[in-house]
Amino acid sequence: MTSMGWLLPLVQILIVLNAVLIAVTYMVLLERKVIAWAQSRLGPMRVGPHGVLQPIADAIKLLLKEDITPARADKWLFTIAPIMSLVPALIAFAVIPFGGHARIFGRDVPLFIADVNVGLLYIVSITSIGVYGIILAGYASNSKYPLLASLRASAQLISYEVAITMMLVSVIVTAGTLSMVAIVEAQLHNHVWFVFVQPVALVVLFIGGLAETNRTPFDLAEAEQELTGGFHTEYSGMRFAMFFLAEYANMIVVSAVVTTLFFGGWLPPFPNVGWLAFLGWIPGWMWFLVKCFVFLYVFVWIRATLPRYRYDQLMRVGWKVLIPVALANLFVTAILKVWL
Repeated sequence: MTSMGWLLPLVQILIVLNAVLIAVTYMVLLERKVIAWAQSRLGPMRVGPHGVLQPIADAIKLLLKEDITPARADKWLFTIAPIMSLVPALIAFAVIPFGGHARIFGRDVPLFIADVNVGLLYIVSITSIGVYGIILAGYASNSKYPLLASLRASAQLISYEVAITMMLVSVIVTAGTLSMVAIVEAQLHNHVWFVFVQPVALVVLFIGGLAETNRTPFDLAEAEQELTGGFHTEYSGMRFAMFFLAEYANMIVVSAVVTTLFFGGWLPPFPNVGWLAFLGWIPGWMWFLVKCFVFLYVFVWIRATLPRYRYDQLMRVGWKVLIPVALANLFVTAILKVWL
């Protein structure tokens, strides 16, 4: 392998990793600001102009904060749990295409780390591991509230993972591939974003994404009013920060997957319409980031407006609504694929 053969993926990994961590840091500020505006407040204003340096202050605080391990906790599992939550969220970006190809220093450089033919399966498999970190955190803390939270998280995963997987199968049947890059190219060749072909899949997948990331109204694994702090009640310092990093990184993963599968990824709106050709002057990676930002804003907007479900309501929605809808959508998709 030439020097460029290993150097380019390494540079791409470092760029993506740092970009994701910076985005996660400022997602916290965005969320605090949006929720403050929804409640007629200003949000963080003291650190930097309009609070723009607040994430840096929060990061320094968490780095310097005392990291406590409870006396009766399983110390090894207590330490490994936040790592098991964060690492899958970060390595999922390995197969997410941020753009097509770009000419950099005279070379045709792909704007993605890897294009594997089972990219979508890779994402589903990797992101499913993250819940084990929550389960281990609840078990290893040797505390009743984290244990209840971990049981909720495991039941929630089982409920919503089924619906999500079946909706992803509907997209795979439509595109005819599991490659993330090829799914975007299929939308280009079919002259239509899959949001117009699979609108039900988009809605169910996004609702399932809210549940998978433990976001409002499905944040039963945290539920401060019921479980103090949920699975991270006993955590502090950087181990506490890693759970937060994992949650917001997973939000970005869900937004990126929805953008790729349903909204053309890096493609501009209606790329096959002649009089909109001027939109092609905007780089594809900018279109990708704008679309992801819209979904991240929806994540925050939902938290600012919707109340939390009761646990029985959460289970009812997963088993009695989303799974039957996902089955029906997959059945109709398969029939139309064969007939057409």
